[in-house]
Amino acid sequence: MKARIQLEKKLRHVAADDAAREARKSNKNPDPGFSSYENASFRKYESLVKSQIKPDMDIYNHDKKRHGEDAFYARAGALVHGVHKDTPDAIERMASDVENQIKKREKYSRRRNFNDDADIDFINERNMKFNQKLERFYGKYTKDIKDNLERGTAV
Repeated sequence: MKARIQLEKKLRHVAADDAAREARKSNKNPDPGFSSYENASFRKYESLVKSQIKPDMDIYNHDKKRHGEDAFYARAGALVHGVHKDTPDAIERMASDVENQIKKREKYSRRRNFNDDADIDFINERNMKFNQKLERFYGKYTKDIKDNLERGTAV
């Protein structure tokens, strides 16, 4: 309780502009969550393109000259099998990126936005998670009991 009072005193001395800037900063990159598999795969593709693809224009121009226009820009019916050979450096870069994705996936836990308007029926974080699980599994069975308790008509 004392810590909360000290925090409130501290927050009284924060300028409104600074508080608004911090709020914008914290809401700048929220997790949009899952909407569809298409959007999820597009977001993953965008992140991979941003982190992995860094073209080397010298190698690009060299390959373009070596293979010729017809093989480099293939049209319908053109056979280009075996024309492109990946460099060991590119393969190593891709392998390390996959390993980093696996490590990141193990550590990741989606941050959920806190709903201020929701009923507070918990005493700490652990109890909040437990109550959410109970609500998810038994909420449909206990809804009328809760409503009666709130109205004061429970027997």
